[in-house]
Amino acid sequence: MSERMLLLGNEAMAHGLVEAGCSVVASYPGTPASEILSGVAQWQARYGLPMHVEWAVNEKVALEIAYAASQAGLRAATAMKQVGLNVASDPFMSAAYLGVKGGFLVISADDPGPHSSQTEQDSRLMALSAKVPVLDPDSPEQARELVKAGFELSEAFQIPVMLRPTTRVCHANQDILPGPVAPSDRTAVFEKNPARWAATPKFRHRLHLELEEKLAKIAAWEPTAPRLLNPAATARRAVVASGVAAAHAREVLADLGLRETLPLWQVVQPYPLHTRFVADILEQYDEILVLEETTGVMELQLADRYRVKGKRSGFVPEVGELSPELIEGLMAAFAGIEVAESPAPAAEAGRRPTLCPGCPHRASFYAIKRAAPKGIYPSDIGCYTLGINLGGVDTVLCMGAAVSQAAGFYHAHKLGGEVPDIVATIGDSTFFHAGIPPLIDAVVQDARFVLVILDNATTAMTGNQPTPALGWGAGGVPTATVDMEGLVRACGVKFCKVGRPGDLPAFTALMKEAVAFARTDGLAVVIARQPCVVDRTFKGDRPPRRKVAISDACNGCRSCTTQFECPALVYDEEQKRVVIDTLICTDCGVCVDVCPRMAIEEVGQ
Repeated sequence: MSERMLLLGNEAMAHGLVEAGCSVVASYPGTPASEILSGVAQWQARYGLPMHVEWAVNEKVALEIAYAASQAGLRAATAMKQVGLNVASDPFMSAAYLGVKGGFLVISADDPGPHSSQTEQDSRLMALSAKVPVLDPDSPEQARELVKAGFELSEAFQIPVMLRPTTRVCHANQDILPGPVAPSDRTAVFEKNPARWAATPKFRHRLHLELEEKLAKIAAWEPTAPRLLNPAATARRAVVASGVAAAHAREVLADLGLRETLPLWQVVQPYPLHTRFVADILEQYDEILVLEETTGVMELQLADRYRVKGKRSGFVPEVGELSPELIEGLMAAFAGIEVAESPAPAAEAGRRPTLCPGCPHRASFYAIKRAAPKGIYPSDIGCYTLGINLGGVDTVLCMGAAVSQAAGFYHAHKLGGEVPDIVATIGDSTFFHAGIPPLIDAVVQDARFVLVILDNATTAMTGNQPTPALGWGAGGVPTATVDMEGLVRACGVKFCKVGRPGDLPAFTALMKEAVAFARTDGLAVVIARQPCVVDRTFKGDRPPRRKVAISDACNGCRSCTTQFECPALVYDEEQKRVVIDTLICTDCGVCVDVCPRMAIEEVGQ
C-alpha cells in the first residue's frame, strides 16, 4: 500500500510519469520545471525502473528524443519552461501533424509574474498555434493525475498533449497519496510508414485535415470536460476558471459566501475548449467571468465580447499573476458585493540579488572591465546575468544570443569604421545549449570580439544539473564527455585559452591578451574555468582557500563593495570602513587584488 508523501508539484508530476508507465523522459533544466526530470531520476532509482532519463543539450533535442520513443510505441515525455518551448517549437509543431503512437506528453511550465524568466508568455498560445490539446492543473495532486489523463488522451487520438503547470503549481507542496508503480510492459517497435513519419508537403495537407478532425473529437471527450464545482448554485452569472486561478477561485467563493449562488466551472482542458460547454454556458448565463493565466485563451474561444468579462474586456488584468487577493476583488465586483480592502504589505528594504560570495563569475566580470573598460558587453541567460550589477552586462536577450549579438554589434560598428571592444559572456551549459551555431557563424563572417565562456562545471541557476562536459547525467549516471576546448577550435576559432578567474592578476592579463587579439586578428575565446562555489556535486579539485583580513589602511573608499560587490565585504557605517562578514566569506581571496590601497591582506592558509 502506498504511503502519503509531501511532494513538490514537480516531484508529483515526476511520480505521475512513472505511475503511468513512461519509459523515456528528456529535459533541459529551466525554472520552474527543473525538478521534474530530477524527480523522475529519483523515482526511477527508488523503484528500479528500466527507463531512459536524460538531461538533453537543449529543449529541441529533448523533445525530439522523447518523440522518437513515442513513434516507437513507448510512453514518453519532455519537460521544459515556457521559453524553452520556443526552442522546441519546430519539432513541436510538426509532431502535431505526424501524430504519435505511444502517449507523448510535453510538459511546459509557465511563469506568470514572471519570477525567473525573460517573459511571462502563455504556452497555451503555442499549443493553440500547433493545434495540440492542453491540460491545465490547479495543484500538485491534480498535476499528477493529469499526467495519466494526458497519456490516455494522447493515445486515444494519437496526438501530442501539453501539460501546462505554472510556477505556483510546480513549486507548491502538497500531501499526496501516490499510485502504484510498475515497470512498463511495452517494447519499442518502430513500424516504418514514410507516408506518415516522413510526410512530404503534399501529404501534410491531408495530415492537417486529420488533425482538425482529432481536435473536434477531443473537444467532445468526456474525461476532460469542464466541471461544475457547486451544482447547487443557480445564478444567471458564472465564473469559468482554469489552472491555479481555479484553485484560488474555489477558496474565494467560500470566503465570500457565494458557494450556493455563483456557479464556478473548472476547465482542465482550456484548449480545445469543449464545444458543447461553450454552447451551454453561453445559453445558460447572462454574464461570464473568465479567470486564467496569463492570456485569454478560453475567453478567445468563448467569443462573446458582450457577456464575457475577462482580459479582452479589460475586467481582468492582462499582465502578472492572478493572486488570491486579486481574484477576491474580481469575483466580488462581478457578484456585486463589497469586500474590505486589505492593506498593501509594506515594502521591505533589502539587498539586490547578487552573485554568491566566492563566485568565480565575479572575478571574470571584474577582469573583463579592466581589459576592455569602454567595451560593449553582450551576455546571456544564467546566474551570471547578475554581472549587470558589476557593469559587465549590457544585453540579455535569450539563450545563445550573447554570441550572435556580439557579432551583430561588430558588423554594425564596422560599417561606421570604428569598432569598440566587444566582450560577450556565456555560461558553459548555455554554450552547449545554443552557443555553438552562432560561434560558427561569427568565425565564418570574421566577426572580431572576445567570447568568455564562464565554465563553472554546472548548470548553476537551475539547481546544479550536469553539463555535457562533466561525464555524468541525470541521477548521477555516467556519460561520455565533450571537450569544450576541442569543440571551440573545431568551430574555427584560432585563439582559445583557459584561465582561472580566482587568480585575478593572471586572468586579467589573459583577458587583455584576448582583447588585443580580437582587435587585429579575429575572434578570441577565453574559457574562465573554476567550479561553482555552492555546487557540492563537483568532484574535481577546488582552488586553495586564502583567508584574508582588512588592515588599518582601509579608508572606506568602498571601491571593493561597489566595483567588486562581494556580499562578504560590508561597509560599516559606524566605523566608516569595510569589514568582512566571516559567516558567508568563502576564503576565495580574490578581494586581495581588488583593493586599490592594498588594505585587504592574506593572513595565512
